Amino acid sequence: MEPHLRANGKHFYAIGLSYKKADAEVRGHFSINEEAKLNILSQAKHEGVSSLVVISTCNRTELYGFAEHPFQLIKLLCEHTHGTVEEFEKVAYVHKNNAAISHLFKVGTGLDSQILGDFEIISQIKTGFKQSKKKDMMNPFMERLVNAVIQASKRIKNETEISSGATSVSFAAVQYILARVPYVSDKNLLLFGTGKIGRNTCENLIKHTKNDHIVLINRTKNKAEKIAGKFNLVVKDYANIQSEIKESDVLIVATGAQKPTISKQLIHSDKPLLILDLSIPRNVALDVKELPNVTLVHLDDLSKMTDRTLKRRREHIPQAEAIIDEIKAEFDAWLETRKFAPTIKALKHKLTTLKDAEINLQRKKYSDFDEEHADIISSRIIQKITNHFASHLREESTSADVSIELIQKVFQLQNK
Repeated sequence: MEPHLRANGKHFYAIGLSYKKADAEVRGHFSINEEAKLNILSQAKHEGVSSLVVISTCNRTELYGFAEHPFQLIKLLCEHTHGTVEEFEKVAYVHKNNAAISHLFKVGTGLDSQILGDFEIISQIKTGFKQSKKKDMMNPFMERLVNAVIQASKRIKNETEISSGATSVSFAAVQYILARVPYVSDKNLLLFGTGKIGRNTCENLIKHTKNDHIVLINRTKNKAEKIAGKFNLVVKDYANIQSEIKESDVLIVATGAQKPTISKQLIHSDKPLLILDLSIPRNVALDVKELPNVTLVHLDDLSKMTDRTLKRRREHIPQAEAIIDEIKAEFDAWLETRKFAPTIKALKHKLTTLKDAEINLQRKKYSDFDEEHADIISSRIIQKITNHFASHLREESTSADVSIELIQKVFQLQNK
């Protein structure tokens, strides 16, 4: 199947890095914001990359696309992030053609997630897909593949229990708080940052801690107020963050900034303070660990929690893999038909040319020649002939390469 994954001398690649080999600091160097994503797509198009999808989450940064060499994609990534090629090579992976397809299926269905069964990644893939399509950077192969991955993700979520229990970093954070903070419903909780992870964490905090004095702070206050209005929570000004930290028992940071927003200088309290940093790059400076009353937990630490929920999830991996195999087989079958599509198109074009020439000849010979009727009949015959050839090429027992060569030779075809 590999030969027809190539397009004009290019191969399908997946390049990137993830939590498996790259720590939070390195992943932060390769983090891609929304502006950078669009710039990567624009430059890729200018440089002749025919199709590309860009994904960047707290756990991974990946580029999927067609290129003559994977370094084209690696160069694009490094030019639009703070990462270097040398750094990338130490922790990265490069998958080609079938391996790249399999990797995208694993990523999109949560089997490669830091927390097994975390389906938040599929929304990132959908967003990347839409951005690429808008920039005209999505060829039929990529569009079909992404839709197949979305279908597999949906089926696995609905037909297995691999996503039961904790389904996200935000839930894992709340789970950690519940396990380590006694009488959590009476504690003062402060959430700094109201991006996607912040919103999800907020929702999980309310649902599972039964705490009615959660304070929200965001640099843009109206964003926090919108979320607070939904959950009936308290919003404080960013200017008050130091005093609010002093009152807090638990601080959750999910600001999405490129540099630390919380440091030792902001903490002026002797009572125990648990800080959960759910951000990539890190938004809490490591110097807070110098304070004896502070416990700092990063999302990488949360993922190392092994509990009965994750063990139960692993039992459903074979069922999820069977669904992937089924949908991937359908995709492979479609891909196989792409191999002979140009020959069928060329055959149809050749037969149509013969038909038009013959109808033109008959019109000159017979004054009462019914051209319209003849065109309808001959067009239907051509369609039936090409359908027969297509069915023959699709048969498993057929050697498609031999048949294609024979058809091209007999009809003297040049693929269109």
